[in-house]
Amino acid sequence: MRIEILNTGSELLLGTTLNTHGRWFGQQLFDLGLRVQRLTTVPDGDAIRDALAESVQRADVVLVTGGLGPTSDDITREATAEVLGVDLIEDEAAMRSLEAFFARLEKTMAPDNRKQAQVPVGADVLPNGNGTAPGIYVPPRLNGAANCAVFLLPGPPRELYPMFKAEVVPRLRSLGGIEESGERILELKMVGVGESDLHQAVDEPLNQVEGLEVGYCARLAEVDLRLIGKPEAIEKGRALVMARFEEDCFTDDGSELEEVVVRTLAAKGLTLATAESCTGGLISNRLTDVPGASEVFTHGFVTYANEAKVNCLGVSEDDLAAHGAVSEPVVRQMAEGALKESGADIAVAVTGIAGPGGGTDEKPVGTVFLAVASRTGETRVHKRMHLRDRKAFKRTVSQNALDLVRRELRHIS
Repeated sequence: MRIEILNTGSELLLGTTLNTHGRWFGQQLFDLGLRVQRLTTVPDGDAIRDALAESVQRADVVLVTGGLGPTSDDITREATAEVLGVDLIEDEAAMRSLEAFFARLEKTMAPDNRKQAQVPVGADVLPNGNGTAPGIYVPPRLNGAANCAVFLLPGPPRELYPMFKAEVVPRLRSLGGIEESGERILELKMVGVGESDLHQAVDEPLNQVEGLEVGYCARLAEVDLRLIGKPEAIEKGRALVMARFEEDCFTDDGSELEEVVVRTLAAKGLTLATAESCTGGLISNRLTDVPGASEVFTHGFVTYANEAKVNCLGVSEDDLAAHGAVSEPVVRQMAEGALKESGADIAVAVTGIAGPGGGTDEKPVGTVFLAVASRTGETRVHKRMHLRDRKAFKRTVSQNALDLVRRELRHIS
């Protein structure tokens, strides 16, 4: 089944609203054994009509989001009726639903809201229990332009997602005679290995696995390896990858690195503290975004100034003067000071030069030192170089720090 997604709304192209629908639709449709063939985003206005006219000629199903509101720029209904060659009428049931919605809110419905009850003749109205805009399903038999089914769905996720699951999925199953495909998707998330190195090591053997589809996605300080196929093919692929990169794979269940760290700390009954300079608290922020972090995360020291490093963590003033804040002796003392002051089982520390200024010939912009200290082993110090903009530098260093903790935990029973 050829499925296209048409997202409408100028705000999606102006960058004021993040378009998350493509990712969500892709996941939901894959679970049905279906794939999105094309995703198009267009502004409000005539572009909706033009894009829909193209899509219905190529696709078996088009899912349109947005443009079902009461304002003048909400013209998805009108554009659809024009493209498909059908008339619009006011649907009595849709109107009653609108009136009931406003009655529950104890508000008077504005006259402009009446347009939300406009429906192509013969189309199905898809109830919206979370907003005013009902969805619309135009089956192929009503389509005067092509043998294509068209779904008009509200844009807000809180309205779209429940409607898709309740109203769209059953109709897709009926249209395509969909049965369980047996295909699954496994995503192995790696840190500490580059995309090209991973590709060179595993791509050829993975391509020898019959029925396995392989894909790569590089992110900041992370590479995701996607395996798609039947369970037996995925398991063969997974075994090939883990034989080479088990140390670097931090999850196969979609978790973020901070979630893995918090979960592992909890499972081992251990606690963690952080000492941050160049990341300004980002490591602590990522950890505390995870539910349950309060059980394992004790202290977050943001010692940006040298005085703070001395007063909060006991860093030597002589070492700061002799080696500078971005140095092996200082980051070591930061980690060990955080361990001592917090009473935690593990502490991680970072200090670096985020830029764009502040670098020297000896320590250029992008230089960073990281250290992890634990009560059961020696303090480990690492020097890295990350030539990125300031925000990406901070994110990458926070990823490095969390990965050091993850790797340390692997060796603690």
